Amino acid sequence: MARKPQPPPLDGALVIDKPRGRTSHDVVEAVRRIVGFRQIGHLGTLDPLATGVLVLLLGRATRLAQFYAGRRKRYDSTFRFGFATDTYDADGVPLGSDAAPQLDRVQIEELAAERIGRFPQMPPPYSAKKIHGRPAHEFARKKKKVELKAVEIEVYEFHTNEVSGSLAKFSIECAAGTYIRSLAHDMGAAIGCGAHLAEIVRTAVGEFTLDQSVKLEDLERAAMEGDLTRYAIPLERLLPELPSVTILPILEKRVRHGSKFNVPLAHIQPGRASAAQGATTELDSGDWKPVRLRVFSRQERLIAIAEAIVPRTYRPVVVLETEP
Repeated sequence: MARKPQPPPLDGALVIDKPRGRTSHDVVEAVRRIVGFRQIGHLGTLDPLATGVLVLLLGRATRLAQFYAGRRKRYDSTFRFGFATDTYDADGVPLGSDAAPQLDRVQIEELAAERIGRFPQMPPPYSAKKIHGRPAHEFARKKKKVELKAVEIEVYEFHTNEVSGSLAKFSIECAAGTYIRSLAHDMGAAIGCGAHLAEIVRTAVGEFTLDQSVKLEDLERAAMEGDLTRYAIPLERLLPELPSVTILPILEKRVRHGSKFNVPLAHIQPGRASAAQGATTELDSGDWKPVRLRVFSRQERLIAIAEAIVPRTYRPVVVLETEP
């Protein structure tokens, strides 16, 4: 008789402070080694140059990734003006000599302000954007022509923090899919001297912030001490903006089997409207989303995420616990 596979020992989220020079895949593999299981996914990659918030979902929490697709991002970044690079960042090959301009803060602030709102953005040639099913960077590295299409993005905040010599520092809040490297490249083109992304730290992905993050070495130390839960955000605290309901045992069987169920409006508790310090000003990009509900058992365990069919009637779209 085949043995029933054992579930991962940890369900929830980890906010990793990604080190510079490592890919997001490198970090996922490192965490898999540290925690001792492979059921781990991430909520959006970071370039090797970038540091900061890399959100990982562990165990059953990986099934919640679909509900985080529209989360806004916050970055602290430094643009260096004077020359562009082929990757649009400091890891690339310079495309000309350094003009070493002395930047005009007023001009920089005007250019930043012009980039607030919705507009089409051309992804960098060295990016994960797919061309015939393959990432663009594979073609770029082979010096093959990369034909990318502009994608509509949205920038909510583009604040100039400091301008000194040829460097400008910004705080940026944007929708998922925005390339900060492209913002730097395009601003350099607008001035006429070229520019690239010199440094970048992701400080938030929605409600997940840098203050919550853990470095890989600290996570490894916690694992050796048997204290990984110190850094893990449990399932029950994920998707805090969604309203919730605690159901009676008589309804649990229906929910666990994916059947629709009715909930009196008076039993539904509102989600958390306010974001934590350092989080994005709004969690999501503002695109339409169906009405969803976190469903808890009387034991305060998250057993499902449900979607409204009609008022007061819901159907589970993800069932996290199929057995009592």
